Amino acid sequence: MDHIPYRPERVPLLECERRGEAALARNDGRRSVRFFSDTPVPRPLVELAIRSASTAPSGAHRQPWTFVAVSNAEVKRRIREAAEAEERSFYEERAPEDWLEALQPFGTTWQKPFLEVAPWIVVLFAQKYGLDADGNKVKHYYVSESCGIAAGLFVSTLHEMGLSTLTHTPSPMGFLTEVLGRPAHERPYILFPVGFAADDATVPALGRKPLEAVSEFIE
Repeated sequence: MDHIPYRPERVPLLECERRGEAALARNDGRRSVRFFSDTPVPRPLVELAIRSASTAPSGAHRQPWTFVAVSNAEVKRRIREAAEAEERSFYEERAPEDWLEALQPFGTTWQKPFLEVAPWIVVLFAQKYGLDADGNKVKHYYVSESCGIAAGLFVSTLHEMGLSTLTHTPSPMGFLTEVLGRPAHERPYILFPVGFAADDATVPALGRKPLEAVSEFIE
């Protein structure tokens, strides 16, 4: 593989810190949203977020992801109905008590109206393996890790543009493969409703763990 020069901008340390503080301030203002406006979101904005997500590093640069973006009202309705059926079964029959107890402060239920209100549903599918031009399998590496990083960049880019989302993982998610007609080598990874937050949206009053609770430095 050919290599090309890479010369990222080198800035003074004080500017590095300023940029880091600005990024922290922006990211610290991001919240998961369950109350969306039905204000349309132009497709080019969703495309930008997907392109940004696809800059994520991945094992052997396989880029083992597919983002399926849905604005069609009928398809969104089918996704909501299938998601709520799985979620209702989970909440009422399969969820362990400690998980329900952990969710209780957030007030979440099996009902997911935001799946129809948000202008877009974007489903990230993880490719268990790839296919070459002749239909032969191409091995992928570190698929979950790669898709996780891509998902983070997707969320961050949406927030940077002033859009909101939620990482939704109904259990199980196999219905998304059927509803969206995806091939056998892909599995649903995360579902993102995407749109502007509703004017009267609220979020839980949460704090974040301090640095010392999430890090350790060995110098």
